[in-house]
Amino acid sequence: MATAAIQVSVPAPVGQPDIGYAPDHDKYLARVKRRRENEKLESSLPPGFPQRLDSVLVWDGNTLAETYDWTYRLTEEDIDEIESALRHFKSLNKPLGYINQETFPLPRLHHTLRSLSHELHHGHGFKVLRGLPVTSHTREENIIIYAGVSSHVAPIRGRQDNQHNGHPADVVLAHIKDLSTTVSDVSKIGAPAYTTEKQVFHTDAGDIVALFCLGEAAEGGQSYLSSSWKVYNELAATRPDLIRTLAEPWVADEFGKEGRKFSVRPLLHYQPAAAAAASAVTAAATASGEGKPKPSERLIIQYARRTFTGYWGLPRSADIPPITEAQAEALDALHFTAEKYAVALDFRQGDIQFVNNLSVFHSRAGFRDEGEKQRHLVRLWLRDPENAWETPEALRERWERVYGGVSPEREVFPLEPQIRSASKGESVGTQGGGGY
Repeated sequence: MATAAIQVSVPAPVGQPDIGYAPDHDKYLARVKRRRENEKLESSLPPGFPQRLDSVLVWDGNTLAETYDWTYRLTEEDIDEIESALRHFKSLNKPLGYINQETFPLPRLHHTLRSLSHELHHGHGFKVLRGLPVTSHTREENIIIYAGVSSHVAPIRGRQDNQHNGHPADVVLAHIKDLSTTVSDVSKIGAPAYTTEKQVFHTDAGDIVALFCLGEAAEGGQSYLSSSWKVYNELAATRPDLIRTLAEPWVADEFGKEGRKFSVRPLLHYQPAAAAAASAVTAAATASGEGKPKPSERLIIQYARRTFTGYWGLPRSADIPPITEAQAEALDALHFTAEKYAVALDFRQGDIQFVNNLSVFHSRAGFRDEGEKQRHLVRLWLRDPENAWETPEALRERWERVYGGVSPEREVFPLEPQIRSASKGESVGTQGGGGY
């Protein structure tokens, strides 16, 4: 079903463990056995880290549908209001960077979309908006609708690239589509977003990841989500040494972006309730919203596996430090534990999937396109100042690269698929991210 993986003959860093982008369960189990036999593994969590997280954000995808309906189905009245907002924005003759709650007014649907934002930040961490009439509109109109509706969920759009057609720009929209059969040199592809291959569990950059389905695959391509808080609880209970590993500094390959060979930061960040209270971030006391809000602790896992293993045209750089055997095991533990508790979402044409990138991992099944059935998503990285979580200190520079200084007049929404600079198989680029 999926594109055959490209093998690029580039030496790995000296000492790099035997680990690739695609998780190998047998190698994972062998590494677990080897480390348990040959190493003295830590039996306690890092100081201050919780033994267990108790929150609606801790969910098991195998049973989640019994208690949570994650789909909001747009009504005819909703669609009429969206069509009216589209006509209004087009009448203004403004560039797409000026799409916001005022220029794309949704007086009735606004309340629903604000509730959706609350669910993303203080509820289960994801929601699907279903029923946008994709086939009734041009590509540009669909993008206007997508950006307009999303502005009521989270009004700030993040930068996903800072150049377009060779010129400086704030590129705020990315296409997720198989380009392996259309580009002249597939070794220039450095992220699975532009292939039909399975994508492993990961996070992108930014607070909220929004994905709009313009087209479905002929087969496969299911979206999978998994609670990183559930993953934390399992690892904290069974492998506290891996929690320590995740909370220590990691060398992430920057592939030469902006002259940087690599960056160093933890994958796991914990903020106790006191720190969350200090940043004025609160959450509902229960899933039903009963009771008074209370300060909430925050646990954030941010990582893209390819920055530690490489992928296709962007193999792990040979002139940077290798990851350790403990880190290799931790990467596989994250993936396989997330897989164990994941929920599967069928992406339908006209769906927008909103995900809290700070508390939910996402992945994708491999797929096959055929004829008119072409899987095609477009992505926004969003932030809602009203509900936003406090950004951990170690992530602030990265978040600044995404959200800092983005201006309406510089915003670009490419209408056709193209490979982001950060995902090209060469040492150039601008932004990090999982490359969903």
